[in-house]
Formats: sequence, C-alpha cells, structure tokens
Amino acid sequence: MYLQTVALNDVKCFSLHGYYPEEQLTGTEFLVSVEVTFYPSGNTEDLERTVNYEVLNTIILEEMASTKQLLETVVRLILDRVLSAFPFVLTALAGIKKMHPPMPGEINHSFVQLSYSSEKKNHNQV
Repeated sequence: MYLQTVALNDVKCFSLHGYYPEEQLTGTEFLVSVEVTFYPSGNTEDLERTVNYEVLNTIILEEMASTKQLLETVVRLILDRVLSAFPFVLTALAGIKKMHPPMPGEINHSFVQLSYSSEKKNHNQV
C-alpha cells in the first residue's frame, strides 16, 4: 500500500506574531512548513482525492495574518484547519521558524513545531 506525502516548506510570511507588544507593532519574517501523509486513492489525477497544496498555502497565509502572542497557538490553528479540510490525513506536521528573533546574540531562527497522528489504524482510502 502506498503512503503519500504532500508538503509546503518554508512559506515566507511577514507577520505580527509575538509575545511582546513591540513585536506585534514591528513584525518579523517567518518561514512556515506543513507536511501531511495519507493513503492515496487510485485516481492520481483527481484533485479532490488528494491534499491540494494550494489549500495548504491559503491556510498558512490566513493564519499567519491573524496576530497571536505565541507561535504554539498558530501551529495548532494551522493543523486544526488542515485536518478539517482533509479528514483522511494520517499524519500532519506544522512548523514555524521565526527569523532573527529579537534577542541578544546572532540567532538565525527560533522554531515551534506540532505534529498530529491519527489514532485510527484504518486503511480506508479517500
């Protein structure tokens, strides 16, 4: 049985997420990645039977546009929407890199990631 992966990696977003009020005023650059796995259907040309990465991109951009204090909240909202849009997904992973967080030292990025795994061991196809 095949297991398919669909992913978007390092979607660049400028957002106002941050715990401190200054971060929500000045904003910063983030890189967002989402990866899902599922059992593909027999018809690989049917967009309705797969995970459409345009939908993933829309979810990422919309959630990154809604200011939150913690990235943990944002990754959870992204995963919740992905699972709602594609209920047949077996595993999902969302990660957000905050580029050059405002702290002493030269930090490339901070990183928050959340994963989901279906508790059902159901091999039904889409």
